[in-house]
Order: sequence, then C-alpha cells, then structure tokens
Amino acid sequence: MANMKNSEKYTRGYFMPPVKCMKWTEKEYIDKPPMWCSVDLRDGNQALIIPMSLEEKLEFFKKLVEIGFKEIEIGFPAASETEYEFCRTLIEQNMIPDDVRIQVLTQSREHIIKKTFEAIDGAKNAVVHLYNSTSVAQREQVFRKSKQEIIDIAVTGAKLCSEYKQKSKGNIIFEYSPESFTGTEPEFALEICNAVIDIWQPTAEDKVIINLPVTVEMSMPHVYAQQVEYMCDNLNCRENVIVSLHPHNDRGCAVADSEMGLLAGADRIEGTCFGNGERTGNVDIVTLAMNMYSQGVDPQLDFSDMPSLVEIYERVTRMKVYERTPYAGSLVFAAFSGSHQDAIAKGMKWREEKDPAHWNVPYLPIDPKDVGREYDGDVIRINSQSGKGGIGFLLQKQYGYSLPKKMAEDFGYAVKSVSDHKHAELMPNEIYDIFRERYMNKTEPCDITETHYVQNKDGSITAKITAMMKPSGEIKIYEANGNGRLDAVANAVKDALGIQFTLETYEEHALDRHTTSEAVSYVSIVYEGKTYWGAGRHSDIIVSSVRALVSAINNIER
Repeated sequence: MANMKNSEKYTRGYFMPPVKCMKWTEKEYIDKPPMWCSVDLRDGNQALIIPMSLEEKLEFFKKLVEIGFKEIEIGFPAASETEYEFCRTLIEQNMIPDDVRIQVLTQSREHIIKKTFEAIDGAKNAVVHLYNSTSVAQREQVFRKSKQEIIDIAVTGAKLCSEYKQKSKGNIIFEYSPESFTGTEPEFALEICNAVIDIWQPTAEDKVIINLPVTVEMSMPHVYAQQVEYMCDNLNCRENVIVSLHPHNDRGCAVADSEMGLLAGADRIEGTCFGNGERTGNVDIVTLAMNMYSQGVDPQLDFSDMPSLVEIYERVTRMKVYERTPYAGSLVFAAFSGSHQDAIAKGMKWREEKDPAHWNVPYLPIDPKDVGREYDGDVIRINSQSGKGGIGFLLQKQYGYSLPKKMAEDFGYAVKSVSDHKHAELMPNEIYDIFRERYMNKTEPCDITETHYVQNKDGSITAKITAMMKPSGEIKIYEANGNGRLDAVANAVKDALGIQFTLETYEEHALDRHTTSEAVSYVSIVYEGKTYWGAGRHSDIIVSSVRALVSAINNIER
C-alpha cells in the first residue's frame, strides 16, 4: 500500500476557543454584504514576481474604484520609496474619491509609524493598519519574547498611532491585526486586541477595525468560525469595533473561511481579485461577492464587465486567471457535454416561454450575461462530446436557424464527426460553414433555375420547372401536378431525374437578419429507405422551399 512518509512530523497547530462557539451554525446563508477592502495593491503586489509599476498601480487603483471598493490597501509606504511615491501620487493628484478610504500598513515601530503618517498627509480618509505577530511559533522562534512583551509591542504602537493622529488632518481610523492569528491561542489574541482597543477608545463616530488574519491557513473552516465567534463575543466595545477577516488560501479554503467567518459575526473582508497574494494567495473577493449575488444578495461590488477586469488584472500582475476560476474563468460557463447542452438549451427556451422571476437554468448558476459573457461561444462549446441540442441552440442563437428536431440530430452527427477528425473544438463560424456546405442552397448535380405555377380547377397545382444538370449544363423543362406547389415541383423533379422519393418533412420560418428579412425552409425526403435533408434561403418563401427540396435531392448518395 502506497503512503506518504513522515506524516507523524505534523500536528494541528491551531487552538480552539476555551468555550463552545457554535451560534454561527444556526445561520443558513449570508444575507448582507460585508465591508470590502481590496489588498490587491499591497498583499497582491508584494507576491508578484515582477511588482507593478507606478503607472500599473494607478490604473489598477482606478479599476478597483470603478468596481466599487470603498477601502483599498495601497501598500506599506514606509517600507520603500516606490510604495511611498504611489501613496503621495494618489493624494497629490487628487485621485482618491471622497467616498474611498486608502489603507496603509505599518509595523509597531516609531520611525515606521512616523513615515506612514507623513505618507498619508493630505488624504481625506485613511486607515492606518498596525500589526504585530502573535502566534506561538512567532513568539518563540522569531521574536523570542513573552506574551507580555508581545502585548507591549502592540500597545506601544497603538499609543504612537494615537499621538500622530492628534497632529494629523483628515479622517483617520485605526486597524489592528494580531498577525498569525490562526496560530495564536484565542484567549491571548483576545487579550492583545482588547489592550489595543483600550488605548484607542473607539466610539460610534470613530470606530476601530480589529482584523483577524488567516496569515497561514491551519484548520478547517469551522474551527476558524469558532475562533471568530469567540472574538466577536468577547471584544471590548464590540458595538464600536469592526471585525475584519483576512484569509489566505493555504488549505484551499479561504472562501469557506470568509463565509463561515461572516456567519460568525465578522463585518469586513480583506482580499484580492482572483485570489492573488502570498503563497496560495488571499481570499478571492470576486468569488465571495458573486456567491452572494447568485443567492439574490447585492454584494455592492460591480463585476458586470468581468472580461475587462480579467484583462487588466492579467496585464498588470502578469498572472493568469485560470480557465476554471469561479465566475471569471474562460470555461466556467462552457458546456461541451451533449446532455448538458441539451438541458441548457431547453432551460433557455423554458425561460422564454415562462418569463420566471428568478434564474434557474440547468448547469448555469448565474446568467453569464450578468458578468459580461455571451451565450454564443461562452456557454455552448462544440467538440466531439457535444450533442444535437447544443449545436442546434448555437446555430439558432448565433445565426437564427431553428432546425427541425430530426435535422438537428443529422447535423449534430456531422459536426461531431468533423470535430472528432480535427481533434479540436469548433468555433461558431465553423459550425455555420458545415451547415451551409452540407444543406444550404445546393445546386449540383441538379439545379432548378425557373418555376412557374398554374392553379387548376380541381384545386391541384401544375408546376413547370426548368432543370439544369451539372456538369453537362443540359437544360430541360418538365411539368407535373401536385397537391401543392412543393409537391408539384417534387413530382416534376422525379420525372427529370428518373427517381422516386417521398417528401417527408417541410418546415419554414422567417430569418430576420438585421436589415433584410428572408425565409428559410427545411425539407427532408426519403429515398430507398434513407432520409436526406436540405435547406433553402431566399426572400421568397416559395423559392426557399424549392431550394431546400433541391438541396435534399442533391444530398442523395447515388
């Protein structure tokens, strides 16, 4: 039996709260959006192989504002000149809207705090984000300090922030993070956060943010939820404290951490677009927000033009939005499977018929159009696994052709065969080309260049046709009676070619294509026990039906 060695090297590194914290389990879903803070320009940027240039940061900042972020962490201005310059550029060029708050990070050191306040001088609204690490591993290994010494670091920083705030203009609020919270005993995390709160003395008009970072993911999400609930239940001045979450994705559960943390009482989320950030990344705010949206909750962020966000993100970060990334990946709405395509096509038809109040289409958790995607090319994707329903749906949506059910089946097999032989996905234009070449207005080996009709007294129709045989170019005129025009033409063609067939299916519809309105007809005939299909297109419905008949006849394998 195969197994990984050294599993005994590892153990659980988290700590449970001292009391049971399970009230969050009684909630079913998130019924309102949190406060959002983008950390793309700080946490996201510091994780890039090539950090963003000043111009790229400015462009991305504008995009984040456009999406609707009201709090944006822009960096660690005391850490480097580039970070400082970015902060000053935003302020001096008046690029920060009055309803947007920039956030800056600082360690608990006086010269860093001083430089931080210099960086935000002139900002109308800012968050000064103070942090120090509190976990057992950091206390013992990195700082080699006692719990009290770690508290002293936080308290000293909090006092310095308060002093510098007194000298500053603008609306400045404070945030404190016990970094590495997930590896910290909850009782100690509470003690140090309360010590900071006691210094800052938050009020209803001047609230404080306490941020509980999943600096490294160390547990299942339900454990984090209990830790968050414990903090929410026991923080001093809770009514004046905004509890914030900052999950990373080391165990692949950052979204679940965030959602369960919100159920547990948190008010705010720090994250990035598409989960960029250190190691496995921060929580993906796009996924979080769209999860809420998909259940009827307005996230207060606008992702209606997802392709443009993906474009700018990939360009400035040099990262890739994976094809399967929820809501944003190029394939997340795509259906290749025939049964899936058929279900989607029928679901869309049902929506047209019933006009329901809520979206409920099989295999599509949201309407792709809500995030700027199209049904054609985005939803129904055609390869050798596709079915007639999806192929027919695409042809109808993209080009306006509504094939009869059995013709759609015949066409489906033809398309799948081409895809199979090419070993490739087929684009909508390629599918249309197959349809056109296989069925539409075929004139070889037989073409009817003229038709004339006479209404007989008994109600029958006499059709007089001019038939041209190719490649010889021989032209002959034939005449025959029938129950209707198409039947009469069919009988005349039988005489012309010396064959017998049965006219089985005839359907037609208007083909409204922008400025011109044409008719399209579909005809099937049975010859020697086999069915052959043809399509005709013309501004005159009679001409289109004759063309469809001739196309079907020309498809006979002789």
